[in-house]
Amino acid sequence: MKLLFDENLSCRVVALLAEAFPGSEQVRRLGLLGKTDRLIWDYVRQHGFIIVTHDEDFLELSTLYGAPPKVLLLRAGSLPALAALLLRHHATITTELAAPTDTHCLTLYGE
Repeated sequence: MKLLFDENLSCRVVALLAEAFPGSEQVRRLGLLGKTDRLIWDYVRQHGFIIVTHDEDFLELSTLYGAPPKVLLLRAGSLPALAALLLRHHATITTELAAPTDTHCLTLYGE
């Protein structure tokens, strides 16, 4: 399962999660920094990613257009907390977002 981390999330998270989420990327690393949410949404859909963000705009796009792509909305602060949260919920993320379910968005809360 490939995750695409929005620009509001550090590109360093890709390396921290490379084993658990192979093929994941961050918008800066793909040359998408500063692009509109809609352009990023289309890129994610075309390339089979799940968008990972703190930005509720992607939740609105999910409500408006449906999936794919699916959205992983994070409520965690620091980079280590974010990486730990994703690793801790790997099974839930895979079950809810990788499988063909009705779930368009999954929200995870950090401690």
